[in-house]
Amino acid sequence: MERRPLGKTGMDVSVLGFGGAEIGYQRAEPDSVKILLNAALDAGLNVIDTAECYTNGDRSSESLIGAAVAGRRDEFYLFTKAGHSAGFDLPDWDARLLEQSIERSLTRLNTDHIDLLQLHSCSEVILRQGYVIETVQRVRESGKIRFLGYSGDNSAARYAVECGAFDTLQTSLSIADQSAIELLPMARERGMGVIAKRPIANATFLYSTRPENSYIAPYWDRLQTLDYSFLSNPEEAASVALRFTLGQEGVHTAIVGTTNPERWKRNARMLEIAGNLSETENEYIRSRWKHAASADWVGLT
Repeated sequence: MERRPLGKTGMDVSVLGFGGAEIGYQRAEPDSVKILLNAALDAGLNVIDTAECYTNGDRSSESLIGAAVAGRRDEFYLFTKAGHSAGFDLPDWDARLLEQSIERSLTRLNTDHIDLLQLHSCSEVILRQGYVIETVQRVRESGKIRFLGYSGDNSAARYAVECGAFDTLQTSLSIADQSAIELLPMARERGMGVIAKRPIANATFLYSTRPENSYIAPYWDRLQTLDYSFLSNPEEAASVALRFTLGQEGVHTAIVGTTNPERWKRNARMLEIAGNLSETENEYIRSRWKHAASADWVGLT
């Protein structure tokens, strides 16, 4: 699988990364996660991305990942996120919460270091206060974190790029979420790694009617308006969507969540065979967006 340098971090990351939200929220079985993650690593993925709040009851994504692939720790880069109380009797973004949450993540993930710690949808207001950034920078100095990133969208993502405190930006970027493309030149100038989340627009092209899930319904609405010609074929839609996201200059990896271990081999093979979108195909998607998108079509946290 193709690998790209993640900004100035020195990490060469696979263009596809594993997203741990689904296994956490759905309380996946440990044996299933072990099969899933080992299949991902065997397919050439070397990025695992999760968060402290991807949990359902007492079964967290971090714990499932730590139990499944700790024995292959030198084969992948481990990304997680922090900032939400998620089991602590402290308010979101409290400095003590951040420190305790990072320690818990290390324990859950069964590791002595996190390759990338990302602030998870922290508001611009809080970012500008400075103490959150100072707290994670202090933890990084201890060696428990290698690099710092910001995960979020819109004005907060812009500030995260502009302020110079972060090594990476993770933000929504897909055929249905293109507002972040304007941030890519600025991120490149600063040598930041860029991680695309929701690169296939939550796969809403699989639904024939509007889904009830409020997390994905807005993307279904957008795709109905955009009415791309390739949406009628789900396999083609997934292929075009991934290739569009990964074809934007400055994007280094795209995070995809699945519970199907065969999906990684198919995605890797698809990218190898199909290659990049043509300039004409890319421009078609961009022009549809510019024509149809309304002002409120921003990244969704």
